[in-house]
Amino acid sequence: MFVGHYAAAFAAKALEPKTPLWTLAAGCQLIDIGWSSLIMAGVEHASADPSLQGSTLVLYDMPWTHSLAGAAVWSVGAALACIALLRLSVWSSVLVGFSVFSHWLLDLLVHRPDLQLYPHGPKVGLGLWNYPVPEQALEIGLLAVFGAAWTASRKAQSRTAWPAIAFIAFLVALQIVAMLMPPPAGRIGFQSGLTILVVYLLVTAIAALTDRNGKHA
Repeated sequence: MFVGHYAAAFAAKALEPKTPLWTLAAGCQLIDIGWSSLIMAGVEHASADPSLQGSTLVLYDMPWTHSLAGAAVWSVGAALACIALLRLSVWSSVLVGFSVFSHWLLDLLVHRPDLQLYPHGPKVGLGLWNYPVPEQALEIGLLAVFGAAWTASRKAQSRTAWPAIAFIAFLVALQIVAMLMPPPAGRIGFQSGLTILVVYLLVTAIAALTDRNGKHA
């Protein structure tokens, strides 16, 4: 699961338009932002196997970001940070926390059994990655449905739809690029981790710009 995670950000933004979109965009990918950072630090480990169907990622060691217990900690921490540091409302902060936890739930659908229930515990995953066409349809479908809900909420606030449509189109293009340019075979190291991190931060920055623009005159 890659850009499909942003569907959670769109759903939360539609529920509470006052929540900054960048916090939700960062939230729904916070676990992967942490993962790429820990990959760079050599704390968690992964590799790529081009022979695999769908995603080529072999995620054999990521207990601190992608375990169920770890995801719960990241979610609560994000909500508390939104309250204490960003001064968001409790409801908006809770939505950010839920967007963080949605990452693990969506990953459960697509990952092979590599998601631990707790660090170094049993691993789970329903393996939709092994069926690339349905998996891609799920990701794009989630974006379409919840992107439409977000776009409708913008129009209800007398804001133009085009920034939302452009952002969704950008995410679809990003998904296509990721499909056509998978990571090279072998260990995923510092450089790959940095590239992944930069992509997530770029999307977060674009989300912030999208939130600022598009008001009707």
